[in-house]
Amino acid sequence: MCADGTPFPRPDGQDRYTISEVVAHTGLSAHTLRWYERIGLMPHIDRSHTGQRRYSNKDLSWLDLVSKLRLTGMPVADMVRYAELVNEGEHTYPERLELLVAHREDVRKRIAELQDTLAVLDYKIDVYAGAHRAPERH
Repeated sequence: MCADGTPFPRPDGQDRYTISEVVAHTGLSAHTLRWYERIGLMPHIDRSHTGQRRYSNKDLSWLDLVSKLRLTGMPVADMVRYAELVNEGEHTYPERLELLVAHREDVRKRIAELQDTLAVLDYKIDVYAGAHRAPERH
């Protein structure tokens, strides 16, 4: 739901969200949204006649992707480069693909490292849980 009680997302053509609505929907701060705009991650945010930012459904979809890329640990510089490539057009598909494939490999490596770490934690938890069990009586 939007701040005005309308469903999220609104139908295309009626999708002019304020920064506070986007903050409420995404959990990102207004500072982060303005920073994304400044560094080129959100370069084409519309403005109202009074200069207030107005976000569209397309912007919300883009923010969802950016949030997922951040969650996976993609460096901000790579996200900005990806945004630049998107803005340059379809002829950049091969470079975008290369960037995403390389990042996917990094994510897979991190997942494998985390799985190894989880196995160590599970082992240690099992050791400590076993040490605190009451001794069996025969």
